[in-house]
Amino acid sequence: MPPTGPSVSSVCLLSGGMDSCVTAAIALRQGPAAFLHISYGQRTWERERRAFREMSDYYRVGLSKEVSFDFLREIGGSALTDPSIPLPEADPGREGIPVSYVPFRNALFLALAVSWAEVLGAESVFIGAVEQDSSGYPDCRQTFYDAYNRVIREGTRPESRISVVTPLIAMKKSEIVKLGQKLGAPFSLSWSCYQAAEKACGRCDSCLLRRTAFRQAGCEDPIPYDDPVPPVSHG
Repeated sequence: MPPTGPSVSSVCLLSGGMDSCVTAAIALRQGPAAFLHISYGQRTWERERRAFREMSDYYRVGLSKEVSFDFLREIGGSALTDPSIPLPEADPGREGIPVSYVPFRNALFLALAVSWAEVLGAESVFIGAVEQDSSGYPDCRQTFYDAYNRVIREGTRPESRISVVTPLIAMKKSEIVKLGQKLGAPFSLSWSCYQAAEKACGRCDSCLLRRTAFRQAGCEDPIPYDDPVPPVSHG
């Protein structure tokens, strides 16, 4: 059965965070893209959905979908989806997988994105995974995506030729900030905080990684924080 739907070259998973914001800019440079946002019962799902919608408008994407994976909240097992599990403050020296890891989340997201890509006749699925400066999540590693691409080849029509693309996987967060600036990515529309929706908490893993990245890149983060830090010096 031939693919149906408008002509797009890729499906881009867009959480609304900093990394997916830059990934979207990269995907669109390679051709028309469809944007996909998945809410999964996370603490800041409404704020992330708002970021997705505003980015979709900014990039003028004609084809976008919002899907709910609320069953991940029902399963629990993560501080992002289970309110009974405390979300700790960032600890750069911590070892092991943090409690903010959502078990096998990215595999589930990719499954839906690949399904839609096959329907649309798209050849790529873009995801803003980062290995070097991630929080230690196992589904952000290059080996995971290499394995997933093998699964796609086995589980889709031979003519589909879909592959997962991870353009940021080997980059440092500060490098992603610099690339985003070069591409005109709307960082002011993005949201990274794990637990706050009005002002970013500045204390969770995601906030620490983001703030450190902007500081190391020598520029100011445009989103508001609950505990603001002094502006970056440009002198």
